[in-house]
Amino acid sequence: MHPIPNHSTLSVLPKRIIIMRHGESRGNLDNSAYSTIPDHQIPLTDVGLTQAQDAGARLRQLISTASSTDSWRVHFYVSPYARAQSTLRELGRSFTKKRVIGVREECRIREQDFGNFQVEERMRAIKRTRKRFGRFFYRFPEGESAADVFDRVSSFLESLWRDIDMKRLHHDPSHDLSLIIVSHGLTSQVFLMKWFKWTVEQFERLNNLGNCEFRVMELGDGGEYTLAIHHTEEEMHEWGLDAEMIADQKWRINAHRGEWNGNCPWYLDAFFDHLDDSDDNEDSVDESPSDYSSVCA
Repeated sequence: MHPIPNHSTLSVLPKRIIIMRHGESRGNLDNSAYSTIPDHQIPLTDVGLTQAQDAGARLRQLISTASSTDSWRVHFYVSPYARAQSTLRELGRSFTKKRVIGVREECRIREQDFGNFQVEERMRAIKRTRKRFGRFFYRFPEGESAADVFDRVSSFLESLWRDIDMKRLHHDPSHDLSLIIVSHGLTSQVFLMKWFKWTVEQFERLNNLGNCEFRVMELGDGGEYTLAIHHTEEEMHEWGLDAEMIADQKWRINAHRGEWNGNCPWYLDAFFDHLDDSDDNEDSVDESPSDYSSVCA
């Protein structure tokens, strides 16, 4: 049995964690920009600036409407890349200083490293090779694979939990807190993969976020975060989540913090689908995976 989190335990957790991609950049509009401008200096376009301002308004509306109290606050983490920081500056126009309790530049949520200056024709050939090889394990020459990004995102999440547990965010428990992470497309997908323990195969099926698109992970009644409170099943399907992944998100709405969803096939059945349910001489009261109160089946 898992202990049921009490109100005081849940009150110190952020009400929601929002991961978003930057606005439209010059590189999104013209791949040749990467051959003359270092990736970390690629700026937003005028459209990207407007997208960021609109995203700020939508985020404020979402948070203020969904919060149980008017005393809500936000804390930002942002990639050091210019396009992410410009996005933050523009969306930040929708918030007052009273609402923002902190901003932190975080290098570990930067864009996947594709190498240094990128020759356009060569990059097209490399990306065709990556498509055949698989997005997760393919490493760009002089750059990173998505697996490398996974490792640094994992490190970031460990630090994030330490910040929360040690109260480094200076969060008043009476306030609804939203953490907003301004990052990049693939990094955001890897963040979700790590958080929800998705497999490499499931990651490969995910679709990229659009510019200034965000995913809202909201705290459920039992202390688990889920995409299924704010987002619809249709939205999650469009992102590339299959029926089992969506069922797991729904299960998390009422799951107790730290509880294991034993009926999710990628946790057990994908590896041991040939195993018998029990030994012939096993005590009948022993718990089998089907005894769990999950719906991921």
